[in-house]
Amino acid sequence: MFEPHAAPTRNIKNDVLSGLTVALALVPEAVAFAFVAGVEPLVGLYAAFMVGLITASIGGRPGMISGATGALAVVMVALVADHGVEYLFATVVLMGVIQISAGVLHLGKFIRMVPHPVMLGFVNGLAIVILLAQMKSFQLPGADGTMQWMSGSALWIMLGLVALTMAIIHFLPKLTTAVPSSLAAIVVVSLLVIGIGFETKTVGDIASIAGGLPDFHLPVVPFSLETLWIILPYSIILAAIGLIESLLTLTLIDELTDTRGRGNKECIAQGTANVVTGFFGGMGGCAMIGQSMINVNSGGRGRLSGITAALALLAFILFASSLIEQIPLAALVGVMFIVVIGTFEWSSFRILGKVPRADAFILILVSAVTVATDLAIAVIVGVIVSALVFAWQHAKHINVRTSLNEMGGKIYELEGPLFFASVKNFGDLFDVKNDPDDVVVEFQKSRVYDHSAVEAIDALAERYLKAGKRLHLRHISPECKKLLTKAGDLVEVNMIEDPKYFVADDKLA
Repeated sequence: MFEPHAAPTRNIKNDVLSGLTVALALVPEAVAFAFVAGVEPLVGLYAAFMVGLITASIGGRPGMISGATGALAVVMVALVADHGVEYLFATVVLMGVIQISAGVLHLGKFIRMVPHPVMLGFVNGLAIVILLAQMKSFQLPGADGTMQWMSGSALWIMLGLVALTMAIIHFLPKLTTAVPSSLAAIVVVSLLVIGIGFETKTVGDIASIAGGLPDFHLPVVPFSLETLWIILPYSIILAAIGLIESLLTLTLIDELTDTRGRGNKECIAQGTANVVTGFFGGMGGCAMIGQSMINVNSGGRGRLSGITAALALLAFILFASSLIEQIPLAALVGVMFIVVIGTFEWSSFRILGKVPRADAFILILVSAVTVATDLAIAVIVGVIVSALVFAWQHAKHINVRTSLNEMGGKIYELEGPLFFASVKNFGDLFDVKNDPDDVVVEFQKSRVYDHSAVEAIDALAERYLKAGKRLHLRHISPECKKLLTKAGDLVEVNMIEDPKYFVADDKLA
């Protein structure tokens, strides 16, 4: 499905070099997401370091990169604006506790319920989001303080450096795979800019990344129920977004590497990372699909790649901030453009006219919602729409075959699922007025799924009772018998063993 650049199998050299590449790409994004959330740049950088290190060390998907993300930052901004950064730290801690609980309860398996069209829409929408995020690098502050699009020589220099970066990434693997092409491109373009003295935007133009080690401190908030009610809604939303984005990225990396990660273990690792981050002044985070793609395409396969990226990022903050701040943004933009090209599922254009219209609609819908809102909402919307489409399609699959028995009674032999979406069609299958006095409804080839189906059976029984006719229900599950009220006495005991299944109903909960 996804075709990354050919990369060697897992080894220490590949992991270390790939980790260095990822660390360079992490810097501007962590700073940018910190600004989105309304916090200091170091709050984002510390989160990228701590979340990345912990998840790479104990997570369920080696090779996946985690850190501060935009999907979480857009939720945090309101909390920081209304209550301050200390409430954010408390929220991140509680967010981590919720994520650990999800892993302990084995909720990670539910990511398998995401349909393929939703997954395609997710990666396409994410590619567009990554592309749009790079557009800010093509803006400069104007005389009035507002951001304006580049023009003239500044624009041409930027475009030329981006194109050079992309060309090196594309063509270098054809010559050698000794060094990750993304890392080589960043180094070459940086040396070119510094050597010639091009006037172009650099990492240092965004913010200074110099700092010390993160310090442990308890969030300075009142330990009260009032505080809990403030942070709990944000914690639940952030935990859900973080897990959805992380587990979907895990699934994508699984397909890229033809291996299988452990979702529940990743939930626990993400939660542990966020608990620690909240106590050390970080803004929290989750898996980053862009950086994960860079890592996989550069040959990173093992835990060492993520650990290297995190430790290199910390080294940048402590010792090499002056050097990293000289890296031209054009080089990092070029790397991300390559990520966009590799992430977008171009074959989706070809299959749109071949797949069912509902699947094509879901693919486009998820892509659009991803761009307009965030990944978690898009995936939730996609799963809900897919479920409704599935229900609608299967509602039409219930039908009946009729025959007469030796006593002159009529037999209705049902086929297909009976659930909330098919109960209307179920009721229309019976001709109560013209049926003989003795009627048998055979459920051997059907199944009762929910309480709506039970109510429909009871309503059918009542219709026949009011008409003064005898109704017999055969092969109903024992649980279904317990739920039937009006038709309870009409269920026959059969020589053939009744089916054993459970009906989704709160009465038996």
